[in-house]
Amino acid sequence: MDFLRRKNIEISMKRYLIDAMGAMAQGLFASLLIGTIIGTLGTQLGIELFVTIGNYAKAAVGPAMAVSIGYALQAPPLVLFSLAAAGAAANECGGAGGPLAVLVVSIFAAECGKAVSKETKVDILVTPFVTVFVGVGLSLWWAPVIGAASSAVGDVIMWATELQPFFMGILVSVLVGIALTLPISSAAICAALGLTGLAGGAALAGCSAQMIGFAVLSFRENGWGGFFAQGIGTSMLQMGNIVRNPRIWLPAILASAVTGPIATCVFRLEMNGAAISSGMGTCGLVGQIGAVTGWLTDIEAGVRAQVTPFDWAGLLLVSFVLPAVLAVLFGEVFRRIGWIGEDDLKLDL
Repeated sequence: MDFLRRKNIEISMKRYLIDAMGAMAQGLFASLLIGTIIGTLGTQLGIELFVTIGNYAKAAVGPAMAVSIGYALQAPPLVLFSLAAAGAAANECGGAGGPLAVLVVSIFAAECGKAVSKETKVDILVTPFVTVFVGVGLSLWWAPVIGAASSAVGDVIMWATELQPFFMGILVSVLVGIALTLPISSAAICAALGLTGLAGGAALAGCSAQMIGFAVLSFRENGWGGFFAQGIGTSMLQMGNIVRNPRIWLPAILASAVTGPIATCVFRLEMNGAAISSGMGTCGLVGQIGAVTGWLTDIEAGVRAQVTPFDWAGLLLVSFVLPAVLAVLFGEVFRRIGWIGEDDLKLDL
């Protein structure tokens, strides 16, 4: 115990599931999500430079998450910098479960690196060797298994698409929305499954409910900075708070359970753009742009005659208006009964 204390290795839920996960979400935002936003702007505005910049930012997602986790674990410099290799390997080998694989592998690699840091006269060699060896080695061993487990979530979603639109709308909306907030890649799951059509519309509804729901629900705690960080960034920023108090997740989940069947049964909202857009929600408005792109593609193919005001109303209501209203209503109920307390939704931004 004295050794662990001296090496600042704290084996606790707070350190690993709150501090590390919260930092990982910021690393994800600073790479994949901001890269997606910049790339989407470039595509829509015809600016190739933006597309290139976005691609480079997205390619750095593994290292960015790993270094963020190391920072949260208070890793010394050599350990922190060496985690970049571990993050790249874990994210690539983990597939759809890349972020979750990065979280698990980076924790082990960082703590092993911290254990040997400054313990030898050749620290410049030993510390990065141990950190990289453990990180990449565990990535090759564990990450594919973690990725397969994450893909199992996709199998459940695929099963849900076989149901009638009402039940499918609820299940897909809730499950993909939860996946978006969890440290797994909802976008990768949707892409791997080719989740388009009505199922894609339900997925878009669920992801939007999580992001807009948390953005509006936590506005009193986080202001405009938190609103934009979650509303067009990622609801994963709340994972640390969810671990502390899982009940703060209920308003967004319940909102997605309502908007999903509305998307599939009332507005017949289909995502016929790129399947990855189904799992992006309102991140950089990629999900909404994907839906509109699908409409235009259908018109060119002769499948759709035109985009109607009813189509636009459905997209706006399902993506923005209903999630905001429902999350606030559900949230106020839970605040009144004491399930959501003061600062339970506060972010460290």
